[in-house]
Amino acid sequence: MSRPARALLDAGALKHNLQQVRLHAQRSRVMAIVKANAYGHGLAWVARTLGESADAFGVSSIEEGLQLRAAGVTRPVCLLEGFFSADELPLLSKQRLEPVIHHDGQLRALEQASPLLRLTVWIKVDTGMHRLGFPPVAVENIVKQLRNSRAVTGVRIMSHFARAEFPNDDVTRSQINDFAKLIRNLELETSLANSAGILAWPSSHFDWVRPGIMLYGASPLMDKDAATLDLKPVMTLESALIAVPPRKKGDAIGYGGDWRCPEDMPVGVAAIGYGDGYPRHAPPGTPVLVNGRRVPTVGRVSMDMITLDLRTQPQAKVGDPVVLWGQGLPVEQVAQSAGTVSYELLCQVTERIPRVVV
Repeated sequence: MSRPARALLDAGALKHNLQQVRLHAQRSRVMAIVKANAYGHGLAWVARTLGESADAFGVSSIEEGLQLRAAGVTRPVCLLEGFFSADELPLLSKQRLEPVIHHDGQLRALEQASPLLRLTVWIKVDTGMHRLGFPPVAVENIVKQLRNSRAVTGVRIMSHFARAEFPNDDVTRSQINDFAKLIRNLELETSLANSAGILAWPSSHFDWVRPGIMLYGASPLMDKDAATLDLKPVMTLESALIAVPPRKKGDAIGYGGDWRCPEDMPVGVAAIGYGDGYPRHAPPGTPVLVNGRRVPTVGRVSMDMITLDLRTQPQAKVGDPVVLWGQGLPVEQVAQSAGTVSYELLCQVTERIPRVVV
């Protein structure tokens, strides 16, 4: 029998979550964000499962875009970090990949590009994230430059939220207002809303929305969980107990001996660890499900194993199922215990974990 750790992928949940995007942003087209191996779910699988239901796909770089084309995806693909060298431009044109333009070097490369190229580009404007993008005052001239470029056949514009996960946030409200003023007379297709914008800031929807984490069934909002938002987990990370040794009061569990048994008790060992992507920094008390019931972790996370307090499940035995997150245990709750975000947990599930479509 093979090692029991695996990630179950629910195609129905993925399609349901896209429907929730459509429900909230009924007048917008949808660019499904599938960068970072579709947040750990499998780039090709997610894109094929969504298929024509998504209007476009968003990835980080040309490498991810080419993976989509190799998987048979024909929808438009946006490269959210743009291109890194002018040498990429002929391939972008051939494969119909749409780069985001966010610095002057990219503009110069487009001005010097062959007129035989046919490129649709997205201008990135910085409305408050202060990471990538042109200042708003420069955008009007940049639009003129791109429209005069013989290699550019289409121009669109986008920005990105910094704090949309917080309700009633003044920075987010300012970003929406600034973007709306900027695009008023540009006659361009527009995009601003990420998952949090889709769910909490309807005035940010514009022509295109860009759902990421909500597609995978996790909440992007600080004040609402996934179930409240009617989002379903796409990934359930599961394993099984491989040992249930009885331990004595005072026994030190795992590396460092930081955690000691407060009484005689069963301690379960599950086949999952940081080598699989489970967070090494998850502290004792992080919840998991054993036979569908919550139990806390104890001791440190090892490369291949975690240890569990089974005092509330004295009947647990080798082979019993263990759910790390997903169905019955929202990934946001595990992330909160581990001091991180659901995005990181999903993205860092390693390649040695088989993905099994259910």
